Amino acid sequence: MRKTSLALAVAASTLGLSQVAFADLVGDTKVSLEARNFYFNRDFREDAGQSKSEEWAQGFILRMNSGFTEGTVGFGADAIGMFGFKLDSGGGTGGSGLLVPDRSRNNGLGSQDNYSGLAVAAKAKVSNSTLRVGQMQFKNAAIASSDSRLLPQVFEAGHVVSQEIDGLMLEAAHVREVNNRNSNDYEDIGITTGGRRGITTVGGSTTDSFDFIGGTYKLTKDLSAGYYYSNLDELYKQHSFNVVHVLPLADKQSLKTDLRYARSTDDGNRSNVDNKAFGAMITYGLDGHAFGLGYQKMSGDTGFAFINGTDPFLVNYVQIGDFANKDEKSYQARYDFNFASIGIPGLTFMTRYLTGDNIDRGRGVSEGREWERNTELMYVFQEGALKNLGVRWRNATMRNNFSRDIDENRLIVSYTLPLM
Repeated sequence: MRKTSLALAVAASTLGLSQVAFADLVGDTKVSLEARNFYFNRDFREDAGQSKSEEWAQGFILRMNSGFTEGTVGFGADAIGMFGFKLDSGGGTGGSGLLVPDRSRNNGLGSQDNYSGLAVAAKAKVSNSTLRVGQMQFKNAAIASSDSRLLPQVFEAGHVVSQEIDGLMLEAAHVREVNNRNSNDYEDIGITTGGRRGITTVGGSTTDSFDFIGGTYKLTKDLSAGYYYSNLDELYKQHSFNVVHVLPLADKQSLKTDLRYARSTDDGNRSNVDNKAFGAMITYGLDGHAFGLGYQKMSGDTGFAFINGTDPFLVNYVQIGDFANKDEKSYQARYDFNFASIGIPGLTFMTRYLTGDNIDRGRGVSEGREWERNTELMYVFQEGALKNLGVRWRNATMRNNFSRDIDENRLIVSYTLPLM
């Protein structure tokens, strides 16, 4: 903590900040260090090609979010320092997304021994509006940075958020480049084209510009709505809508409804994107139990369009699949249990099953079908020497008639230490 305060003091001195301004800058600063140990095993259930992807790695993520200097315009900075290294990658079992690929090793299926990254964003605040410029993460209906591997995905952008009206959050951004979760470098932004989504591009699948504008509004304490417009330059335009309602029932009971709709079209002549995506998730909560049913439908000339490597805003986006292929209809049944309801705080369990059909595989070919089953068990120690240590096991099975079948296990041990 002393070292962090000293570093901020030096920065404040460099900027010529007064002691009062420096006190506000430091007083609201939050610094934490997360240690993330990640084992990944994906077994491809066929003899042809790579039989499995298996890697084990250790990562460290240092996050710093400063306060703001005093005055009409407050200034500050945010930073994410990242470092990951290989513990085991076997012979020819790379490609897990945990580490940076090394095409020169193990017949092109190797990984680099370590990698690192630094994301820094300067920020300024006026009233309840904040501007950030630099490298950052996003999480909204237009774009959501992936954090499901060793190190998080970050973007280089300018981003403004306004919360001048109670319950209303507005934001807009201009994004230029991305540093993916298994990369050392910033690069152009790409569109996802895999699976049977039927998306094709001309002149490559990347561009150097992504823009979005939108926000969310809390109409009542139980009802909120959101809208975002986004544009991946020359590749797609998208309108995304979301409504969430939580209906309180009897004691310790509730009914949550989450509705999502997105309309995606091409932006010029570089892609053929044309998709309407509808999704609905209804969850009944009863004390520590939660029972959910989901439905998702794709229509139009292609499947769902989103930025490559990000988490798409879909109710049926799960551990392996997104069920967003051309014309696909999919269903989900989910069950969650929080053991705190029976006196075991920190222990949670989730299982779900999804099935999709009506996938367009091309003229003269039968419809595509797929299903996926996920199970997750997680425990966070609540006290003692291991307090805040989290252990998570994620298991998935995916089968289909148009791609590779997969069995997958992930074991993640993480510990976050507050430094300031």
